[in-house]
Amino acid sequence: MNPWTVQAPCTPDCLSDTAPRVPLTETARRYAALTHTLIRTAAMGERLADPRVLRGRALAVLDALGVRLETGPPAHRTGPGALLVANHISWLDAVALLAVEPVTVLAKREVGQWPVVGTLARRIGTRFIDRGAVRELPRTVAELADLLRSGRSVLVFPQATTWCTVAGGRFRRAAFQAAVDAGAPVRPMTVDYLQDGAPSTVAAFLGGDDFTTSLRRVAAARALSVRVTGHPELRGTDRRTLAAAAGAAVCGTRPPAHTAPRHTTSRVPA
Repeated sequence: MNPWTVQAPCTPDCLSDTAPRVPLTETARRYAALTHTLIRTAAMGERLADPRVLRGRALAVLDALGVRLETGPPAHRTGPGALLVANHISWLDAVALLAVEPVTVLAKREVGQWPVVGTLARRIGTRFIDRGAVRELPRTVAELADLLRSGRSVLVFPQATTWCTVAGGRFRRAAFQAAVDAGAPVRPMTVDYLQDGAPSTVAAFLGGDDFTTSLRRVAAARALSVRVTGHPELRGTDRRTLAAAAGAAVCGTRPPAHTAPRHTTSRVPA
């Protein structure tokens, strides 16, 4: 089985709002604010790769969409050159994580083809992978290891696709080999979405969603916040052990999503 390709059971039926949507006038204001933010961001050119600039721009995108960022106490870390691993719910995950810690992102190749977003992703140094090209896996792992050895931190989503909850899928082991080869620490991160303090799946990117549909749902969401929680660093020489430990740190005691079979399944863009 291709370790980069995962079929999640999540569908649009998983989506829910825990609060009424904002008025159309507020949605329009958010779209205008986001457009202004993206235009300013694009105008920065290569300066966007500067970590301080990147963090500020990520925060500006969240603010434009009316999304509040919550962070827990910072976990102890030894410095740069870490493999950041997080659960994967939405395209918004990367924005929130970059607002906390600007790093190099590993993303699916299709993201580079999204209007505007793809251009910005390339400017910040995002590395793209073709999830269908299993033969490229060793080269991708080697490139990640080289980045880690150079002192650059890299963000990956080991669940390999988007899910409706934090504990949606197990952590795939491939990317952890890069940390083993580079002797780099692994830094687990948990990304949660809430509305009025209650768990929400409104930001999830699922089933037949395209970027425009998902963006429309996020822009209309009321009282949406994203909470990023860092966990203590992990080190080891076995990718299987590291993946299991990182998954346990990220998911905690949360029950896995879809423990019972669903009547429908869908190919989910990752």
